[in-house]
Amino acid sequence: MIQEAMQELKRGCVEFIGEEYIQTLVQRFYESGERFCVKAGFDPTAPDLHLGHTVLLQKLATFQRYGGNVKFLIGDFTATIGDPSGKSETRKPLSKEQVEANALTYKEQVFKVLNPKHTQICFNSKWLSELGAGGIITLTSKFSVARMLERDDFTKRYSNNQPISMVEFMYPLLQGYDSVALNCDIELGGNDQKFNLLVGRSLQRSYGLKKEQSVMTMPLLEGLDGVNKMSKSLNNYIGVTESANTMYAKILSLSDEMMWRYYELLSALSLQEIAALKEQVNNAQAHPKAIKEQLALEITTRYHSIDLAKQAKIAFDNVFSKDEIPADIPTFKDNNGEWIAKVLVNARLCESTSQARRDIRAGALKINKEKITDENLKLSVGEYIVQIGKRRFAKVIIS
Repeated sequence: MIQEAMQELKRGCVEFIGEEYIQTLVQRFYESGERFCVKAGFDPTAPDLHLGHTVLLQKLATFQRYGGNVKFLIGDFTATIGDPSGKSETRKPLSKEQVEANALTYKEQVFKVLNPKHTQICFNSKWLSELGAGGIITLTSKFSVARMLERDDFTKRYSNNQPISMVEFMYPLLQGYDSVALNCDIELGGNDQKFNLLVGRSLQRSYGLKKEQSVMTMPLLEGLDGVNKMSKSLNNYIGVTESANTMYAKILSLSDEMMWRYYELLSALSLQEIAALKEQVNNAQAHPKAIKEQLALEITTRYHSIDLAKQAKIAFDNVFSKDEIPADIPTFKDNNGEWIAKVLVNARLCESTSQARRDIRAGALKINKEKITDENLKLSVGEYIVQIGKRRFAKVIIS
């Protein structure tokens, strides 16, 4: 049983430092019911979470099943500094008002994954604001500049004569101090956070906690393009707060290969259950689309409900199997005589007029279900259902 638990805990992780300690904690939980402290920090840099963020949430939920009490840490103090991890320049800090607004939405979203009974939402301003000048000076004395410059992004910037502010050196120290304040046993983070997580281990020793937190790093989930990490700025994301229909359709758009990556990092199915699904596909006992539908139903149910997930499946099947038009497409207004490429951009169906022209030449454009190949078309007054490819729709009103 312990080995099965450890297998699930290690699932999908990039690196696991202090595995023996975690195994001891899990074994103690099974023997005595004593729980242990698992922490993950989230800077409230955007108002909504996407599935990339939930990779950590899913891992936290797994730890809860095997004895973890989760400290979901909202970095309201550190967000006003700006995390430099992986950045080639100083990141702009957030205002206090932005932090508070974003933190509120995080609190509303995390319990779609985490068990509230074993979750405590914390704000690091509680202890970092109380450190004071003396506490900050003591904190900086625990770490050397030489060790700080071992961090890859700092090394590159220093070598390239790019500025590094002193406040950026403070960020890993403050994040590490969070682990001291919370007396953490384990900390999770993205694989770009390894240095900061290890600072927490070092500071726990320095402050006399008589333990070193174990560290687990998780991969950055690829977005819908299957290449770049999931990001709103790249428009390759699946938002936690998106409608059930949109979420379901986006998951169905994943490639068959990428589907397994999402299963591993996001599904609540066990590794054995996922392996059984793979075997069904490999033996032609199940079509990849059917297995992908299971994943889409599972994730859409998690963030909405089983009824809405089933309705999303019906809506998707109607649109793509029966060539029907979705019921909830967005509406945009444009002017008489507007060039079709510009209309497609204004309706957010294409990123640029050059992309629109390429899509039209490729035969991807339909207007009122009729294929259009004239890239110089200008729309006159009226209402049109405009479609690019199989799943991008908009109602366009020309006035």
